[in-house]
Amino acid sequence: MSSESTFESLFHQAVLAVDSGDENRLRQMLHTNPELATAPLRSPGKWLTDQIGNALKTFFKDPYLLWFVSEDAVRNNTLPSNIASIAQIIIDKAKEQHADSLQLQLDYGIKLVAWSWVARETGVQIGLLDVFIKAGASTFKVPDDALVNGNFAAAEHLVHRGAPLSLPTALCIGKWEEADVLAANASDDEKQLSLVLCSLNGKAEAVKRLIRYGVHVSDSSRDLYSHATPLHHASGAGSLDTVKVLVEAGAKLDIRDKVHDGTPLDWAEYLKKEDIAVYLREQAGKPEQQTKVN
Repeated sequence: MSSESTFESLFHQAVLAVDSGDENRLRQMLHTNPELATAPLRSPGKWLTDQIGNALKTFFKDPYLLWFVSEDAVRNNTLPSNIASIAQIIIDKAKEQHADSLQLQLDYGIKLVAWSWVARETGVQIGLLDVFIKAGASTFKVPDDALVNGNFAAAEHLVHRGAPLSLPTALCIGKWEEADVLAANASDDEKQLSLVLCSLNGKAEAVKRLIRYGVHVSDSSRDLYSHATPLHHASGAGSLDTVKVLVEAGAKLDIRDKVHDGTPLDWAEYLKKEDIAVYLREQAGKPEQQTKVN
């Protein structure tokens, strides 16, 4: 293994090769320094901390080179068209080295790809997912991850490729019969996660079904964006239909989120969702809302 400072410098150069889609340069670097495909970057330099410092403390902590193919955390707002081939080169080298870390790299890397709006917008997300699936990455709950950022094509592709269908995904992509079956045995936590994910994506019909399944319309989910209620998320998403479904089912208008201390109306006003702001103001002025015990 190279010294820590040397490894960091080499890692930086390898990331530049990934970013530019330079397959020859990447192969050369991995041939000379195979640890670049097997070891994480534990001491990143300013070239990375200045870009994504907060991510390095949370979801992108101690990243592997393979994870940089996702562009999540976002650094460049783009990916090269051959990024799937770049990912395959790194995976092949890790396999050649019999890397103990490979399964971890694959299982978390596919989540990063599923989350990535950059991969979606640059048209490389499906190809990347296929590379990870072929290499043996777990797809368990990965469609849910894709839907957190509205990556519907990715979620549907993952299900088509054999990912287990969850209640949140079934509802978001409109598989109603499957959703009814899954809901029969779903936990309260899974139903609440489904409500938040469907609200976040403005899926009014799915929210109606969840209300019939017995969700708590004013409760947050412990598993996704727990700082706010479904009504906050529907307001932020700009889905008036979903907001109406929640309010008509009794969602409270005056709950404040735990990060910004704002109500759903505050979110709508801040995000300039004027039709939703008008509707929520009208609802707040009704006598039954003014006298409701919170």
